[in-house]
Amino acid sequence: MRIEKSSDSRALAIATIVMGIIAGASSGLLSIVLDATERVFFHFTETNAIPVAFSATPLNRLLAPIIGALIVSVVWYFMQLHYRPVKLGKAVDGEKMPMGATIMHVTAQVFYVGTGGSIGRELAPREAGAMWAQSWIRLGDRIGWLKLAPEDRRLLIAAAAGAGFAGVYIAPITGAMFCLEILYKKIDKKAVIVSLTMAAIATMVGAIVKGWQPYYLVASRQFSLRLIPFVVIVAPLMGFLGTWYKRLIGRASALRVKDRRIFITMPLAGALTGAVTCFFPEIMGNGRGVAQMAINVTSVSHSAVALLLFGFFAKGLVTLATISGGGYGGTLTPSIAMGSSLGVLLGMIFIQAMPGEPLMQFAVLGAAFFLAATQQAPLMAMFMLFEVCHLNFSALLPLGLGVALSMAISSWMQAKKA
Repeated sequence: MRIEKSSDSRALAIATIVMGIIAGASSGLLSIVLDATERVFFHFTETNAIPVAFSATPLNRLLAPIIGALIVSVVWYFMQLHYRPVKLGKAVDGEKMPMGATIMHVTAQVFYVGTGGSIGRELAPREAGAMWAQSWIRLGDRIGWLKLAPEDRRLLIAAAAGAGFAGVYIAPITGAMFCLEILYKKIDKKAVIVSLTMAAIATMVGAIVKGWQPYYLVASRQFSLRLIPFVVIVAPLMGFLGTWYKRLIGRASALRVKDRRIFITMPLAGALTGAVTCFFPEIMGNGRGVAQMAINVTSVSHSAVALLLFGFFAKGLVTLATISGGGYGGTLTPSIAMGSSLGVLLGMIFIQAMPGEPLMQFAVLGAAFFLAATQQAPLMAMFMLFEVCHLNFSALLPLGLGVALSMAISSWMQAKKA
């Protein structure tokens, strides 16, 4: 599709640049809120080398998510007396996201993650980006030359949500793929230009706060073709398991407590999280600790197998407890945590037949394959692991083949269910 030089195109170009800056700044502010919360509750600064508060006492790790859950349960209960959080898909189609309530909602999400709550932090910046885009659209309606055509409004909101994601994880292609695959669900020249430009601008702005370091530390970034047999065997299994976990997320979301019971269920979810963190701190937050633990495994041992198995099941179950208990947040990074743990476990079996490949690469591949199924977004999954781990081009072949096989099984399962 050729972009005509019309008033709508100029308005869309201006909106793309402005929203890239705003979405990046918004993501940066949410990152600051997260960092401040972690410093207050744990006296620690999160980095890729130290992803969770290992230095905090077990009692500190027990109480922090309980206190966090008590606070956010009050916020979410009173907020939902008059407002239900708007899903991003509906926001793209025009359902209004009230500014005050949305800001409160996204801040509560990030705050709870900062106290150790088991949920992803990535939903908040996406919702914030969509909210700011809607605000810009309303401004454009009052200023004639900034007014956008109906389809451009949908694109702007979807791209702003993706840009919010890009600004947090410093992953511009991933943010654009989130827009195109999950929200806008259409790929043409205009959509690619707007989503990539906005995500790139948001990434540059977000990097002022977060820097350009990889989110996960992967020492071995040269992927061998010897991994292809592993990909062919494991990716379909990951597609199967990831699809089932997606269904469990859907059921937990349907059961999410919104009434006064949230004052019991959210603290219980926080207590469950805190109890586990007393002896397994990696489970805290969005799952970065579990994923990095899996990436750091270098050899086969009984203790490593036990930790990976526990990390896989514990992260999955505690995240579901958070959602059903009344919590809101992302499921993307918890999926990476689960997929990386399972990937290394299966990699331990693979290297018995074909030794020589570093186990950390099985973590990366497993994370991408599992993520593709849980999010139903193969390109986003592939590019996310590529970008947040700062991999080189050799990873694209196994990643691309694997997410395709994972999605093939996932699509078959969903078609069969329908």
